[in-house]
Amino acid sequence: MRHVDFSPLYRSTVGFDRLFTMLDSLAQPEGAQTYPPYNIERTGEDSYRISMAVAGFSDDELSIEAHRNVLTVKGERKEGNGEGSELLYRGIASRAFERRFQLADHVDVVGASLKNGLLFVDLKRNIPEELKPRKIAITASSAKAKQIEAETVA
Repeated sequence: MRHVDFSPLYRSTVGFDRLFTMLDSLAQPEGAQTYPPYNIERTGEDSYRISMAVAGFSDDELSIEAHRNVLTVKGERKEGNGEGSELLYRGIASRAFERRFQLADHVDVVGASLKNGLLFVDLKRNIPEELKPRKIAITASSAKAKQIEAETVA
């Protein structure tokens, strides 16, 4: 695995310390947690989608919670393999999981859907008007300098 050194960027940026710390922490394995696999994709200018492979889980066995800037997806399988059947070999994982995603400021969860064993969580970034960039008009001074006229007293 490659390691990226962000220390040169700390010198040339102001206010992005949290961003580089988060990127640095992403490179570190978090207990080697790889289950369930997921994708994060950008679906529009301010919209994103997290796709998680949760084959074998039904919608009532999954829970999604957004609290502050953390999105938590949990899955717990209910035991029961059918009445009157005996499980001879278990090749499909039925372990519980909890996956956390750190969300940026002003990112809200729009909705979630479960289709063909994939859980889709849609996200939208809503930046308040007072935080959006605005254009500042530059006024040009006239080329002629104003001359102050004085009265002469005789």
